[in-house]
Amino acid sequence: MSKLFDILVIGAGPGGYIAAIRSAQLGFSVACCEFSAYDDPSGEPRLGGTCLNAGCIPLKALVASSEAFEKVSHNLADHGITFSEASIDIGRMQKRKEDIVTKMTSGIQFLFRKNKITLLKGRASFAGRTEEGFRVTIRGKEGDEEIIARKVIVATGSKARHIPNVRVDNVTICDNEGALKFTEAPKKLGVIGAGVIGLEVGSVWRRLGAEVTVLEVMPSFLGAADENISREAAKLFLKQGLHIKLGVRIGQAKQLESGVEIAYTDDQGAEHMLECDKLIVSVGRVPNTDQLNLEAVGLQTDERGFIPVNEHCATAAPGIYAIGDVVRGPMLAHKAEDEGVMVAELLAGQKPHLDYNTMPWVIYTTPEIAWVGKTEQQLRAEGREYKSGQFPFAANGRALGLGDAEGFVKMLADAKTDEILGVHIIGANASDLIAEASLAMEFRAASEDIARTCHPHPSLSEAVREAALAIDKRALNM
Repeated sequence: MSKLFDILVIGAGPGGYIAAIRSAQLGFSVACCEFSAYDDPSGEPRLGGTCLNAGCIPLKALVASSEAFEKVSHNLADHGITFSEASIDIGRMQKRKEDIVTKMTSGIQFLFRKNKITLLKGRASFAGRTEEGFRVTIRGKEGDEEIIARKVIVATGSKARHIPNVRVDNVTICDNEGALKFTEAPKKLGVIGAGVIGLEVGSVWRRLGAEVTVLEVMPSFLGAADENISREAAKLFLKQGLHIKLGVRIGQAKQLESGVEIAYTDDQGAEHMLECDKLIVSVGRVPNTDQLNLEAVGLQTDERGFIPVNEHCATAAPGIYAIGDVVRGPMLAHKAEDEGVMVAELLAGQKPHLDYNTMPWVIYTTPEIAWVGKTEQQLRAEGREYKSGQFPFAANGRALGLGDAEGFVKMLADAKTDEILGVHIIGANASDLIAEASLAMEFRAASEDIARTCHPHPSLSEAVREAALAIDKRALNM
């Protein structure tokens, strides 16, 4: 007889494992199925999806290591600290990264046991319906198993998008997975795509000594960011030594004995050839929906492979939900987590809500870039009247003391109501500072609310307050 569960979650990435935990907290019997491409040495699937195994967590570990190396190599003399030439052990850096990943993924195993969640090891696909619920086949290493779930949450995540004429082998030509496993810093590194992952990975290896050239198809740099932020970022990255070429067309990539050769055409139509030791392809991601057999339960994906859902992540098949990278919206781990919580609470009869406009974006470059809400160009396109306030970290005592005084905070507010419409930060610890803005916008705060809130001194957070004060032209330190 097939096992029966109240809820089956397909996928144990950030959206899936959080959905499973919240569902179990609410009293449901829960199973979570994981077919992992990231098995650990024991052969067990490593939970956490791309984020914990080949994305957010390992990449940020490498970001931290490379930033520490760059600071030791170039920035400590200003503090009066000098020593002989610094060196880096890439193997030890990679082991530190793997240790962090192992700790995080094993932590999810503990949370599953703590919350009495049944882990099903294998690939799930729909097999049809019964009176009790949905039939789902789990194809594991030891054979097939069928279970029945009254409700199903699809959280199978996404995989790297590849492009024609550039064959990824994750040795010489790499996507995000191979780019995190280099055993030495390449002398010359090519990156296709100036998005979040391309900039973060490219910056890691630049700090460790690589000459990095980024090829971007779009004619503008960081088009999703506020225009002031993207201009400042382009200036700072150029100063650091990143070579960014916009508006290019990618041609054939050919592997050589010594590396790879990539042909491209620039925005003037001139043809070029880039030779590099390693090439990273970072041109977005596509949803993992192709092996779910959705047709068995009457579902289809759209033309891009996403599962259509409503504002509550419900599909066209009553009882089946989808969250995270397999549905519309930004491919962000924290977005998937919040959707997982929302669905679990809806199934328990609660009335949660999500405001996608208050979900922050972060790029972990140096300096960090973070924003939430509308950009200035979006507000102009909408014809909305707004006010703007900006404050530079160069006038912030804490930033100066840290030696990280590049960048600024920019705040946008409604011209009449003063409601905060967007906050944009480029600077040290932007990933942490943006949380205050997200909280303020979730409560529909006015810029005056932040301006009149006492912030600790000296701290980087004072720059957020000063940007709020600047909206009414009353910044105190500028």
